[in-house]
Amino acid sequence: MNARNIEPPRAEPAFETCEKRGGTASAQRRWGTLLAVSAAQLLVVLDGTIVNVSLPSAQTALGMSDASRQWAITAYALAFGGLLLIGGRVSSALGHRRMFLIGLVGFAASSALGGAAVNPEMLFGARALQGVFAAGLSLLSTTFTEPHERGRAFGVFAAVGATGSALGLVAGGLLTEYASWRWCLFINVPVAVLAALGTTLVPPDRPTPSHGRLDCAGALLSAAGFGTVVYAFNEAEPLGLGSPKVLALLAGGVLLLAAFAVVEVRAPRPLLPTRVLMHRLRAGALISITLMFVAMFGFYLFLSYYTQTVLGYSPVQAGLTLIINALAALLGSTLIAGKLHGRVAPAMLILPGLFAAAAGMLILTRLTPQSTHVLPLYLAPALVLTGLGLGCVMPPTASLATADIHRHDIGAASAAYNASQQLGAALGTALLNTIAADATASYLASAHHAAPSAASVHGYTTALTVAFGILLAAACITAPLTTTRAARETRT
Repeated sequence: MNARNIEPPRAEPAFETCEKRGGTASAQRRWGTLLAVSAAQLLVVLDGTIVNVSLPSAQTALGMSDASRQWAITAYALAFGGLLLIGGRVSSALGHRRMFLIGLVGFAASSALGGAAVNPEMLFGARALQGVFAAGLSLLSTTFTEPHERGRAFGVFAAVGATGSALGLVAGGLLTEYASWRWCLFINVPVAVLAALGTTLVPPDRPTPSHGRLDCAGALLSAAGFGTVVYAFNEAEPLGLGSPKVLALLAGGVLLLAAFAVVEVRAPRPLLPTRVLMHRLRAGALISITLMFVAMFGFYLFLSYYTQTVLGYSPVQAGLTLIINALAALLGSTLIAGKLHGRVAPAMLILPGLFAAAAGMLILTRLTPQSTHVLPLYLAPALVLTGLGLGCVMPPTASLATADIHRHDIGAASAAYNASQQLGAALGTALLNTIAADATASYLASAHHAAPSAASVHGYTTALTVAFGILLAAACITAPLTTTRAARETRT
């Protein structure tokens, strides 16, 4: 039997395809969409890393306290992670291109506001607005519908995201040292303008007709639930995971998300339809990308601190070291995942990617304060393996997140995928940093004459051991969700 005849019917794309338009111009406009959305992805990723590098200078200039400075990061994460599902529904209702343009303009304006901040509160508010306007994947997802085309498009998209993390560290160091920390926010404006100009190449789309009211209860519960969980893990760094406040926040967040699930099952027009999550491959994609980001963002945090505080690298040198990871991710997402997407089962990319990243983590757990030739023997192999792993996991999971789905559900599915990344990154940074801090304190308490650098290395390797376990768990959980379905389709 011809496999093409048994393929599940695809929803009509929101944008006209090449076959409908009948020419090369349509294809060029679709790849113009890729250019615009990739620029927006670069904008968001660059912003995250640049702000981290420039934060110490911003703290001094604006007089932030040590306790309040975290809000420059947390305000963005709370707004972004908590409002993604709402943005997905609004994007479907208004039209993906229109919502994409609104997000770009809003992100540029809030970045300019943050760069002009005269006090901490103004900066924190601007960062929250940046999170509100952060764009998602839905525009890209509705434009590329052919399997091979989707593979190449999502490969490029993932590569842009991976590369942006390393470039952000370099740009942040250069801008902070030679210009001002404010330019680390002002730089977003020209990038957003270029992305907005790129929308002229994007084919017009039709908004999904609205039937009934927006799921306001679901919107409030999802935003509150995600926001509470992210806030809880941010608070876990200074207070500890066992703190009554952290435990109360976690319990409250879980209850809010449970209430959200109940509302979504009963709502006539739910914010996140259960059919979006019940798809086996999609569930595997969301789980694997969430756990991948939990591990990888802790990895980036510790690598930045280790290279600068233990090895004595400058911020620019640390960023250049991460270029190894970015290049590996580029190769993994374009030459491996992009080429094989649609030709092999998703598990054949996702599972090896998770194992490769886990192997990279394992190498770094062997570091000691006495380790020599660290760059060639430890850092370079770890950066290559984690980069290849990330590059192999992101394209297939991004594609699966919106595969075989009705047009009016694409916004919700894309938002769920992006929320998984954001929540995973926020949880991973806070959780693994807390583990590292506790391990460092315990080491100093047990070894009274230990050097601070030795204690720090012990803390980093302890946290990376946990990250290694998280990636192995991700592979074990994802395997039956991706392999079973793929095997069944192959036999058919």
